[in-house]
Amino acid sequence: MKNSLSSFTQDWQKNMERTKETVQFNSDFIRRELKLKNNQTATLLYLSNSVDLKTLQESVVAPLLHHDTSVLMNLKYIEQQVLDSHVIQYVNDTKSASFLFYEGAVLLFLEEELDALAVSLPLYKERSVTDSKVETVIKGPQEAFTELIPSNINLIRQRLKNPQLRMSQFKIGEKTNTDVVLLYLHDVADHKLVHRIEKRLSTIKIDRVFESEYIQEVIHDKNQWTIFPITFTSDRPDVVVAGLTDGKVVILINGSPFSIILPTGFTDFFKSAEDYYQPAYYSSLIRILRYIALFICMFTPAIYIALTTYHQDMIPTALLLSLSAQREGIPFPAFVEALLMEITFEILREAGLRMPRTIGQAVSIVGTLVIGQAAVEASIVSAAMVIVVAITAISTFVIPSYSMSIPIRILRFIFMIFASVFGIFGITVAFFLLCIHLCQLESFGNAYMSPIAPYDQDKSPDTILRFPFNKRKQQKQEIEGRP
Repeated sequence: MKNSLSSFTQDWQKNMERTKETVQFNSDFIRRELKLKNNQTATLLYLSNSVDLKTLQESVVAPLLHHDTSVLMNLKYIEQQVLDSHVIQYVNDTKSASFLFYEGAVLLFLEEELDALAVSLPLYKERSVTDSKVETVIKGPQEAFTELIPSNINLIRQRLKNPQLRMSQFKIGEKTNTDVVLLYLHDVADHKLVHRIEKRLSTIKIDRVFESEYIQEVIHDKNQWTIFPITFTSDRPDVVVAGLTDGKVVILINGSPFSIILPTGFTDFFKSAEDYYQPAYYSSLIRILRYIALFICMFTPAIYIALTTYHQDMIPTALLLSLSAQREGIPFPAFVEALLMEITFEILREAGLRMPRTIGQAVSIVGTLVIGQAAVEASIVSAAMVIVVAITAISTFVIPSYSMSIPIRILRFIFMIFASVFGIFGITVAFFLLCIHLCQLESFGNAYMSPIAPYDQDKSPDTILRFPFNKRKQQKQEIEGRP
């Protein structure tokens, strides 16, 4: 039920004044009165920096002034016979009117008409569609989302010409009133999941929304805590369309080029869009390489610490003598040595990301080489430790998803701590605890480790290995018992 304080009254001039009061303190607020040929008075209220003034003049002002009629006009007549605009709606309360102002609408008040006519003429300052800077591919589509929802929806519809595509719109953020759109395929998506997400979006209480992370942090289950992402983000239209056709739900946020794809699983973060644009055998080998890199970047420093501290008898004699010679004169134990190098590299990595792109990459590479060489010559760390840290860091970049690489980097330090205290036994215990934690997680009702645990034969052909498309279809038909 509408608030009586914001609903329009039976006095059209009072309605106009109350609407004006909601935005009159903006320096770009414009009130323009037009005397029509039938002697009626029409008043336009708008914010000049939010409205396309050229379109306003051509589609609203000129038609109103030049329309030749002697009869009294009402808003319905103006909408159907006079205005040349595509998006028009009626407004009968000041709260809705104030929101429409900031969305680029022009409010038309007509003498003796109790409602107002809102003509949408937003001034879009949109950047052009470019390639993705985060999910880069060599072969395949190069387009990426922009910050505006209409443009992103258009990119999706170009690839998904399906009448089953459904959309629900929300306004989230008590102060920003950010547009958020939920998309799904009606005949493929789980309707219970859709209703569950719609309910959560409609009940979000937050002051502002500028990026997808604002939604991700408040939409997930409150009863589970984890450092792992339980929602997948992408700025690629082809990835979003692939998710929609798989029955997933997509959330677009106005002002952010990154969409949210729900539900998701652990294995989704090790897939790349390019996997489906390359031969199946090549994509499968690359995926196996990614999982090898995952174990390298998580366990290599921890295993080095455990072997050099507690399990020297497991190292071949020649290698042990070489490591001992390198560590001669090093004042720190292996754990402190590894911790210093890992923290140094993380600092250099963040510095390279935050610095201007023209010099950031060069500074991070040169800084790593210079500091590593200087640290070895100063006998602060061993040459073997520099190699371990370098291999670990490079392996991190093999993971396609940046949001997954962050928890992997955190886990690396946790495994190092367990290795420094308990050796190989500590690494084994920490790994089992990690597996238990991952198997307990859910992403909106779906097991996070599915289709591995629990095993799902239907989805298994696209987990670690990518089977050819015809083989996946054939296996699916065999599972469902179809010829």
